[in-house]
Amino acid sequence: MASFNKFYCFVQDVANALHDMKTGTAQVYKIYLTNTAPAQTNTVYNTPADLATGNGYTVGGNSIATTTGAQTTGTFKFVGGTNPSWTASGGSIGPFQYAVLYNSTSSTKPLIAWWDYGTPITLTNGNTFTVSLDAANGILTIT
Repeated sequence: MASFNKFYCFVQDVANALHDMKTGTAQVYKIYLTNTAPAQTNTVYNTPADLATGNGYTVGGNSIATTTGAQTTGTFKFVGGTNPSWTASGGSIGPFQYAVLYNSTSSTKPLIAWWDYGTPITLTNGNTFTVSLDAANGILTIT
């Protein structure tokens, strides 16, 4: 199972109102793939570097589509609507080891978190990789 890690900037960005994670907002959240190890001090999209477009992968990554967010008893839970996936076509995608979540609507494209899959992955032609978002517990919680 991939380990979830948040970027330090996420906490400040929430305080600065860069993310609107409530249900029904127009913000778009995406996940991109990289083989460059993220640092918790990274702050914006493409640091760490995104993979290049090709063979079924597009720079910028894929949207997590409809999101919901709500607070219950002092804990806010952010839930993604769609598990983003990529299918290699016409060649391989990768290698990559990390999937990075960011806010693609904000002009600065601030980073939120990443998943570390432990070892580099290369998708060969016809194979699919999916980031499984936790529908029950949410992508993240704020307490």
